[in-house]
Order: sequence, then C-alpha cells, then structure tokens
Amino acid sequence: MSVAGVVIDTHGRALLIQRRDNGKWEPPGGVLEREETIPEALQREVVEETGIKITLPATLTGVYKNMTGLIVSLVFRCEAADGTPTTGSETRALRWATREEVSELADEAYAIRVLDAMDAASPPAIRAHDGVKLV
Repeated sequence: MSVAGVVIDTHGRALLIQRRDNGKWEPPGGVLEREETIPEALQREVVEETGIKITLPATLTGVYKNMTGLIVSLVFRCEAADGTPTTGSETRALRWATREEVSELADEAYAIRVLDAMDAASPPAIRAHDGVKLV
C-alpha cells in the first residue's frame, strides 16, 4: 500500500515533485513501512520529498489501484503546516501547478489523483489504472 499527499497552496495550486529515478511528475508519496500508520507514512513521505510538514488529519480524496503493479494508493488533500519546498535525494524538482499544468506534466494515472484532490470530491474517488492510463 502507498500514500500520496497533494499539498494545495492558497492560490489553489498543487505541489508536484519531479522524481529523480524516472523524471516523472507526481504528487509526493510512497510505500508504507511495516510499523507505520497511514497518517505517519503520509507525513513522512511529504516531508522527505518536499520539505513541507503537513497538517493532520488530511482529507482522503481517492483510492487508486495499479492493475499491473497490484499496488493500492490512498491519496489525501493536504495543507502545509510548516517548511519550505526543497528538493532531496528522491526529488529532482518541485513545482506549484494549476489544473491545466497538472494535466500537461503528469501521466494520466497520476494527474487524475492530483485533480481529484484539487476537487476534494466527496465521497472519495475510486479508480484503477495500468501504471500510466486509467482503465
């Protein structure tokens, strides 16, 4: 299981990271460690990849299953509590993105996660993808 945090700024833009390993633009996130709770993993991943500490609890905005990789990801809309956006060992670049920019930068399977979080739909979205495209 993995988590991702879509941090939204006061202008309604989402913070995206460009991953060092594959150059892709995505929301910050990653796999839960064995002894971690979901909120702990969310906070850790966002801080590690962006330098931003988020306010908890965060709002669940979607559940996404990678049908190829068999990974379920929980995505949350987050609010920054402290910190300055910075790159790290996993992050090549950071960017505050509008809805239009999210769709241009990220693969469909990741863009939809960010767009769902920006919309903060209720109930949360439940979607499936093949790692790139929605299915």
